[in-house]
Amino acid sequence: MTHRRTLLAAGLLSPLAAPALAQPQWPDRPVRVIVPWPPGGSTDVLCRILCERLQAVTGQSFPVENRPGAGGNIGADAIAKATPDGYTMGPLTLTVWAIAMFLYERLPFNPDRDFQPISLHWELPNVLVVPAAHNPSRNVREFVEWARARRQGVSYGSPGIGTTPHLSGALFAARHNLDATHIPFRGAAQTIPAMLSGDVSFAIDNLASYVPVVQEGRMRALAVTSAERHPALPDVPTMAEAGVENFNVQSWCAFSFPAGVPQPIVQRASALMQQIAAEPATQERFLRTGARAISSAPDGVWERARRERPLWQEMVRISGARLE
Repeated sequence: MTHRRTLLAAGLLSPLAAPALAQPQWPDRPVRVIVPWPPGGSTDVLCRILCERLQAVTGQSFPVENRPGAGGNIGADAIAKATPDGYTMGPLTLTVWAIAMFLYERLPFNPDRDFQPISLHWELPNVLVVPAAHNPSRNVREFVEWARARRQGVSYGSPGIGTTPHLSGALFAARHNLDATHIPFRGAAQTIPAMLSGDVSFAIDNLASYVPVVQEGRMRALAVTSAERHPALPDVPTMAEAGVENFNVQSWCAFSFPAGVPQPIVQRASALMQQIAAEPATQERFLRTGARAISSAPDGVWERARRERPLWQEMVRISGARLE
């Protein structure tokens, strides 16, 4: 009798189980990846490394579409409003997760409602850099003295108002009583030429974007904003070592779908990203660019964002920045 009931139960369940088993595993077609920043910047470069590995692991392509502008909000909004089928995603930086809500009067999206995080992607410090051909400073103390002596003041570049480079530059200028003007660009690909031409005095920008020009000698790195020295630039001191206390700033990024993507797809994507981040080859490639490959479960993104929001709220206040 028990055996007959077991067979009957199996027969009743099999029609329900068959469709689930027949569902194709994500992804079964190309996945569009929207990058809210221009080509050549740290977010774009690190995103492309991950997409290359995702393609190798899954056999599907992950074409990148750059949608820069408005401090990352244009691309972020495109992700938020995409069809939630698991075939549009993108890297959203700390700005979207923990800064934008304090910076803008209105946002075209709600960070807490319109995104489905997948996994943390990378983290990296900012680095204080000056153009070697236009600035004699060899350390932070010399740079502060040089900047204070400039009658016309100094300028600092960033990828946009409210980004971590903008807020880092504003905090540094306030701490040292510098007459400093913020000049926003669309990304490091525009900031770097402006600095090399002498039009911008300094930047405290994402380290990954500046490692090549520092190694080439065209830029001079004076300090990194992490608690420890960075392997990509081991001879560059931390802000604390350079005499600037309480200046530990880490930028980070997390991949996200639009809200509403089915959880099996979210979990599959997160597992793949965690697997790739753990690969020694991936970790080495990230370090060469100046970043550290990290990963997390989807909820880990929310945990980090909510933990850090008070810090960034205070930095926005110090900067005085406010946008419509």
